[in-house]
Amino acid sequence: MRAQERTGSAPAQCGCHAVLYDCCPDRLRGVLDAGASRIGLHASGGAAGTVAGMIDHTLLKPDATRHDIEKLCREAAQFHFATVCVNPAWVALSAKLLHGSGVGVCSVVGFPLGATTADVKHYETRRAIFDGATEIDMVINIGALKSGDLTVVERDIAAVVQPCHEATVISKVILEVALLTDDEKIAACTLAKAAGADFVKTSTGFASGGATAADVALMRRVVGADMGVKAAGGVRDYEGLKTMVAAGATRVGASAGVKIVQESTGQRPATPAAAGY
Repeated sequence: MRAQERTGSAPAQCGCHAVLYDCCPDRLRGVLDAGASRIGLHASGGAAGTVAGMIDHTLLKPDATRHDIEKLCREAAQFHFATVCVNPAWVALSAKLLHGSGVGVCSVVGFPLGATTADVKHYETRRAIFDGATEIDMVINIGALKSGDLTVVERDIAAVVQPCHEATVISKVILEVALLTDDEKIAACTLAKAAGADFVKTSTGFASGGATAADVALMRRVVGADMGVKAAGGVRDYEGLKTMVAAGATRVGASAGVKIVQESTGQRPATPAAAGY
């Protein structure tokens, strides 16, 4: 059961077209123009059907300051991104700053190596949710996957997905595709789907490589239409976002979210996008 279904809330209708609000042609136009051929409404966040509504506005650098996080949240509220994606220490502040804005707070678990134990990831998840996280991006146990210990990986994912289900919080499973073979990517996607995760995600942005269109397309083929696919790591402009959407992504993680949105509307970015992620 997906996060939206677990809430039990009735879907709102669009006043101008008499269809579901998230299906309004005007709201979907931005995503369709970006190259989407299918919309995954179960995983919608932020301003549905807009380029900004597909983006997790991200700042995961270890030296990020309170001032940096405050700026990130102001931008997220201004541009109506799906979420801000921050390290656990900044979840409570972000939730406070974004309260009532319609922008969610995404936190990372087992980040960036995925090498903590399942019980630690379980606690990390519960604490992030307590602090106000509405979405959780967890890194799988990469070493266990590459060792063929699929039962360990399955339990690792379930330890995060289960508290997310209980709290109607969206769960995303980071594969770190740059470190995996195609067979390992397929196995990880299959395990994430079996565990009931809402998304699979390409990368942390801290490994040797990030999202590629080929990886996104492979992940989409494995999980089918019922899960979200998040492309993260190296998506730095509107052309990059369109490439990922065309390959099957329904969410993008980027530190260059403001630049991407400005480019999508024909504006010249005011300042260069931050490097990384």
